[in-house]
Amino acid sequence: MDVKELISSGKCALGIEFGSTRIKAVLVDTDGNPVASGGKEWENSLVDGIWTYSDEEIWQGLQDCYKDLKDNVKKEFGVTITSFSAIGFSAMMHGYLAFDKEDNLLVPFRTWRNTITGEAADVLTKAFDFNIPQRWSISHLYQAVLNKEPHVKDVAFFTTLAGYVHYKLSGLKVLGVGDASGMFPIDSKTGNYDDKMLKIFDMLMETQACEWNLEDILPKVLMSGEDAGKLTAEGAKILDPEGDLIAGIPMCPPEGDAGTGMVATNSVEVSTGNISAGTSVFAMVVLEKAMSKLHREIDMVTTPDGAPVAMVHCNNCTSEINAWVKLFGEFASLMGAEFDRGDMFTKLYGVALEGEPDCGGLLSYNYVSGEPVTGFLQGSPLFVRSAEDNFTLPNFMRMNLYSALAALKVGLDILTKEEKTTVKKMFGHGGFFKTPVAGQTMASAAIGSPVCVMTTAGEGGAWGMALLALYETVKDEYESLPDFLNKKIFANAEATELTASAEDIEGFDKFMTKYVRGLKVEQAAVDML
Repeated sequence: MDVKELISSGKCALGIEFGSTRIKAVLVDTDGNPVASGGKEWENSLVDGIWTYSDEEIWQGLQDCYKDLKDNVKKEFGVTITSFSAIGFSAMMHGYLAFDKEDNLLVPFRTWRNTITGEAADVLTKAFDFNIPQRWSISHLYQAVLNKEPHVKDVAFFTTLAGYVHYKLSGLKVLGVGDASGMFPIDSKTGNYDDKMLKIFDMLMETQACEWNLEDILPKVLMSGEDAGKLTAEGAKILDPEGDLIAGIPMCPPEGDAGTGMVATNSVEVSTGNISAGTSVFAMVVLEKAMSKLHREIDMVTTPDGAPVAMVHCNNCTSEINAWVKLFGEFASLMGAEFDRGDMFTKLYGVALEGEPDCGGLLSYNYVSGEPVTGFLQGSPLFVRSAEDNFTLPNFMRMNLYSALAALKVGLDILTKEEKTTVKKMFGHGGFFKTPVAGQTMASAAIGSPVCVMTTAGEGGAWGMALLALYETVKDEYESLPDFLNKKIFANAEATELTASAEDIEGFDKFMTKYVRGLKVEQAAVDML
């Protein structure tokens, strides 16, 4: 069939992802190729000290995104969408959406961005002997308990944004294991919430006047490919108020944006991983087994099929680079020259390759905001050099690219050096990798492993969610999710693989020695400025 026939016969799969600034829909054919997309811009709001999206914004945003996809399909193919082979929803992980027995939202949606759960995160981390970050759903719930918020006694169910959307459209309180692993720790051996930690939490709650047990209010955990229900008639009307979409369409387990990023970069196999580098940066590595001990710098989540994943998440990446490029652009204008911003990034990233492996001794910290991995609650961008350092443009730009990855390397070194984790290959995606060679070289130098960038990586998490929806329809033909991705989706994918030279790797290590030593200088800048 051609694309028009596939769409009109309902054989395409749909993925919709709620990102922090954009809701995106991607429609794929039976081979996983994107054939149409739609989108809706949105932004969180700070209301009474809480970062949130209103309930109205969630549903209006979903409908606007779907309508944009529907209109684009009608315009390009002359077809009105009425059905799909499967549908899947994903969203920003973590956060807190709590409901009572009548499904009323008890408090406004508390997103992952909030840093108001420090006390709860510390208590739970100590009790579980397992790192529980502030953004995790269980941190939000327990902080509400510690704060003695009146709504806590009425909680009958809590979930993530993806789980909420899936529930409203299918009627099922379920969650993909990857997204669930950002709510509460998962035992990868059982593929369910960690039973020991569930019991510990309920012990912590014994003095509280709550009638619920934690396990009873968490969504059911599902692996990729498992039955997650069907689109109800009510759900079809929510998604498509115009009434063209039929009910009964299979739905796959809702997932988090970390899981869809793994799928979109084909990094769900053991010893593979991915680096997403843009305004913030995070790396995920699929482990053979759980880590030997607690590391506060590293989060433990899972792939959509339940394998343990170590995640290093850093708040700062390219913002300081962007600031310097903007400054160079202002200087160019002062001199009567105008340059395309994209060309400036290409040139400046490219010139970094000409810099000395250790940046000529130059040092910087890109901490526009705090950086938990290195212990900073607040940040102050800082550039430092001595009179003996070699201050050239190539060294300066290489320094900025190194600095964008330096905090990430602190966490990755714990994995590779302390935990002896093998990283065979990392897949890079995000703005840091848009310029050929430069971003890959620096990332490979940071981790000491090959870095691969695929042409499809730019399709993003909505495409990854669409692939999980497609997997729901063909799962019986493949041994596993990695088997499906390797044989069906990425068998002929175009990619560029690059390994940094021994000199570059040694140079990054030398930079990091100075970087770690200079954290005291960065702390002084924060304290004094």
